[in-house]
Amino acid sequence: MKTTVLISGAGIAGPALAFWLRKRGFAPTVVERAPALREGGSAVDFRGEQMTLLERMGILEDIRAKETAMGEQVIVDGRGRKVAQMPSVFFSGEVEIERGDLTRILYDHTKDDVEYVFGDWITGLGEVADGVDVSFAHGEQRRFDLVVGADGMHSGVRRLTFGDEERFRTDLGFHTAAFTVPNHLGLDHVGQICSVPGRTVMVASGRDRAALNVSLVFASESLEVRRRDAETQKKVLVERYADFGWEAPTLLECLGDVDALYFDSLSQIHLGKWSQGRVVLLGDAAWCAGPGGSGTGLAMTGAYILAGELAAAHGDHEAAFARYEEKMRGPVKVSQKQAAGIGTFLAPKTRFLVGYRNVLYRVLGSRPMTKVFTWITSRAANAVTLENYDAPVAARG
Repeated sequence: MKTTVLISGAGIAGPALAFWLRKRGFAPTVVERAPALREGGSAVDFRGEQMTLLERMGILEDIRAKETAMGEQVIVDGRGRKVAQMPSVFFSGEVEIERGDLTRILYDHTKDDVEYVFGDWITGLGEVADGVDVSFAHGEQRRFDLVVGADGMHSGVRRLTFGDEERFRTDLGFHTAAFTVPNHLGLDHVGQICSVPGRTVMVASGRDRAALNVSLVFASESLEVRRRDAETQKKVLVERYADFGWEAPTLLECLGDVDALYFDSLSQIHLGKWSQGRVVLLGDAAWCAGPGGSGTGLAMTGAYILAGELAAAHGDHEAAFARYEEKMRGPVKVSQKQAAGIGTFLAPKTRFLVGYRNVLYRVLGSRPMTKVFTWITSRAANAVTLENYDAPVAARG
């Protein structure tokens, strides 16, 4: 009889884990609070060893067919004048794809033999001798052999298992927002970045030339804004960027018609342990690093390792969870360290630091520095050695 695994979260980490669990002979079920797959979202990139992982999954060509094919990022001043530019590899890696497109690819590769439950979520977990009794907001209680929380930084599974989020979340002093508006700038596979002290606007248009992807980063202490209160979030953005200048007035005017808004703090998650009993965490639920930490690729790598160790352990989930954590702790540490200062870099807090950051962009964007900076941004991606779980045990060591 196949081991049943309930995965909370149908973003990226969850379906990636379902992909590998199914391949290893498990019976995964994915539950997702949203009523359907989440479309759109900011772009995510892959580089280094992560490309090997995509090849092993057989999805690299699918990703290339949907890649943003972004070109350079141009840093401009308040009048729109270019002050520096960065090659695409710095921000877009070896291949870049919008989050919604990647989610769809993973779903399409798993939907035929993985159970997906949309519009529901876990409300209770009760471990028994041979499994976990799971209560849902809408569905009937069910028992699974194992439960995986792949439900993001604000993980409900983590809260039920380890306690309130505030115990494990470290805020980095910045907030970020992302949304899509019509491409009134006419950008074509290129991005622009404009910063004033403590605030940054980034715009880009890739595969869909009609759409302009907007990302905002601004310095901020804790904000009393509910996660699903989009209207209040929009008001905060309007207030914070009212005097920004450049293209901000037009972007803010379009914000009122935006249906899908991402708004959150830049934060990291630090836990002493990622599992308890038959429940384990994956991706941002376990180790959220923040932008610049190669988080998407790291989550998919973690999914590969977790499924591989579960299969190798032949039913000993505690041993599998321990091996998974042992192999991922080092790369996660690199990722979190790499991302810890990203807010200060993206939205420097003083005029001097904005100018200094732009000088760094010019230096790092020069041809002699390209290889050095590419190595720096690839450290998290290359910190994991992808073990071949299909090889005989003796060969794997």
